[in-house]
Amino acid sequence: MSNGKKVGEVRELPGRKSAELLDLRNEYIPKAMFQVIPLFIARGKGALVIDVDGNEYIDFAAGIAVLNTGHCHDKVVTAIQRQADKYLHTAFNVLMYEPYVKLAKKLAEITPGSFPKQVVLKNSGSEAIEDAIKIARTYTGKKGIICFEGAFHGRTQIAAALTSQVKNYKFGFGPFDPYIYRFPYAYGYRAPFGLNDVEYAEYCVNRIEDSFKSYIAPEETAAIIFEPILGEGGYIIPPAEFVKGLRRLCDTYNLVLIADEVQSGMGRTGKMWAIEHFNVIPDIVVTSKGLGGGTVIAASVFRKEMTEKFGVGGLGGTLGGNPVSCAAALAAIEAIEQENLLDRATKFGKIAKTRLDDMKKSYKLIGDVRGVGLSIGIEFVTNRETKEPAAKETAEIIKKCHSRGLITMSCGALKNIIRLMPPLVIKDDELQKGLDILEAAIKEINEAI
Repeated sequence: MSNGKKVGEVRELPGRKSAELLDLRNEYIPKAMFQVIPLFIARGKGALVIDVDGNEYIDFAAGIAVLNTGHCHDKVVTAIQRQADKYLHTAFNVLMYEPYVKLAKKLAEITPGSFPKQVVLKNSGSEAIEDAIKIARTYTGKKGIICFEGAFHGRTQIAAALTSQVKNYKFGFGPFDPYIYRFPYAYGYRAPFGLNDVEYAEYCVNRIEDSFKSYIAPEETAAIIFEPILGEGGYIIPPAEFVKGLRRLCDTYNLVLIADEVQSGMGRTGKMWAIEHFNVIPDIVVTSKGLGGGTVIAASVFRKEMTEKFGVGGLGGTLGGNPVSCAAALAAIEAIEQENLLDRATKFGKIAKTRLDDMKKSYKLIGDVRGVGLSIGIEFVTNRETKEPAAKETAEIIKKCHSRGLITMSCGALKNIIRLMPPLVIKDDELQKGLDILEAAIKEINEAI
């Protein structure tokens, strides 16, 4: 691997060994599985990655906000090794084990709300979303679910129905649940009618309430599910008026408020849960991604009384809450708490956002910079007045970043947003170097238009 390129040096992608593996990938794995960058990892530590050709990268994607504690955090790896030496699987339904119970207790303690809670562990965010919908419907005895434009809640059947983007997540896969009702999310940068972000947030809430008179009946509506920070939809941070308004609707009309914290939770925003920024307490919190420190796990955390109507066997799953993943999750939570990663996310997020705001002043291609903690979106436009999406330019910027050793990716239905989600353990010099590469790419494309 001595011929590999260091971060900042230009390299051809894919390299020779990655190209060989890419041929196998294309032969045996469907093209429906998208790839962000044509390389294969050999190893990773913290915020750094080495590919099979020896090239070095700074990782601003973190496995799509999974590796909040970084690649191969020592605490997580040690916990995995210790648990793997004891037992790998029993199915909690058959033979119970301590890590499941301890993780459930910990999640009940650290999620918002002082009321009694219970927890069900699953394998993925999609599965946990499915459980949250089952719980809300059974608890209320109602069917309707309110969700939002730009939402991404997963790829299983109900989760896909809740997901907003048709292509590439839903096209041809229907029919979907008919009791899903979609409304605008408080996307301030693209607010219509000349409204500012707060006015648009209030409009979005009022539109839902107005629909109760002419579109859907609250007596037939079970829940509102939303992302406190819209992830795949564009890293959009709504005004507090939007989130508080959703809570008011749920309280007024006997609905369940479900916070999808799959991407925004586990410290990414500088708080353990993004919804804490709004001082709103949901009835159900769904978490995954960063929970397992790189292992496969998800959870629904809900008010204890909400599952009293369920019969025995109504919730569960053979592999959900695997003991190795439970041990890893407990270690990841411990790392976030003991290593002050919430403060680190806040500090480094401010550093990154300040630099990006300065870039916005210099490059007209940048229309908007938004974010909290290390959850940051950069929206690119070809014209700041009309806000015409710069999808082609965004793709070119990402490609140039990749060739210079920075892993990053886009989001949003308009394909014109780059999301920055590096591990919370990233070092200052790594963050700055990554931002240097990003700025160089933006400058080059900006000057070409």
